[in-house]
Amino acid sequence: MPRNNEDRFTAAEPETAPTSQTTQTTPEAPPQREPLSFVVPTEFVDLPSSGKFYPPTHPLHSQEHVEVRYMTAKEEDILTSQSLLEKGVALDRLITNLLVDKQIKVDSLLVGDKSAILIAARRSGYGDTYETDITCPACNSNQHSSYDLGVTHTHRGGTEEAEGDEEITLNVNGNFVVTLPSNPVTIEFKLLTGKDEVTLIKAAEHRRKKKLEERMVTDQLNLMIVSINEYTDPSLISKFVDTMTLADTKYLRNIYHQVNPNIQLKEVFVCDECDHSDEIIFPFTTDFFWPQR
Repeated sequence: MPRNNEDRFTAAEPETAPTSQTTQTTPEAPPQREPLSFVVPTEFVDLPSSGKFYPPTHPLHSQEHVEVRYMTAKEEDILTSQSLLEKGVALDRLITNLLVDKQIKVDSLLVGDKSAILIAARRSGYGDTYETDITCPACNSNQHSSYDLGVTHTHRGGTEEAEGDEEITLNVNGNFVVTLPSNPVTIEFKLLTGKDEVTLIKAAEHRRKKKLEERMVTDQLNLMIVSINEYTDPSLISKFVDTMTLADTKYLRNIYHQVNPNIQLKEVFVCDECDHSDEIIFPFTTDFFWPQR
């Protein structure tokens, strides 16, 4: 009886595994390739500033070029987005999408460098021909005209572009230092960025809506001037700007125009109505990124 119980609760002996066994390996499947290439081509855009006027911490400091992607259907979605157009941020969103280096913030770009990127994007998206309406400065007639975007005029800026005997220096932060002629104080001023440009536009729109007097010149000077005799208090700068003589104001704005890097679409314009001939700068109108097709 005990033997029977013992037999009942004892596990069966496992079968002995064969001493040798052949292992079959399945060959690895070759890597699957995408049927189409989805790499968007890029190009290097020449910066009018050559990176000279950015502070050392900026990604474009001392960089002569910036890499941008070609426009795709995704960018056209941005350009046709009604909400982005109403907010006035479509072009900034476009540049953000196109920049390969995402450390670069669009609102930190100098205005001239931003224009160079937009021109390159327009060429890759819609070609070199830019058609728009031009108003004759002599007879005010409007006429259709076209411009070849492959021909641009770049102003490099910097102290070497300054005319006359003015003593202008460039400091380590990419700002310029100059002494005013009438009131001999030392002014440090910066070049305006995309963010400053938006600030000026919003301030002008706000004053128009409130029916207030325009302050475009003083607003620009307040954004430009970094310090006066090394004093950086914004309220002090604002008070000084309000008391600047017209001679000093014109002098500073003229210096700014000389040292500011920019890219322009310039061409000799001949009016069909009055035969007036003059070199004009083609404006960046809505036709630039929204051509009639």
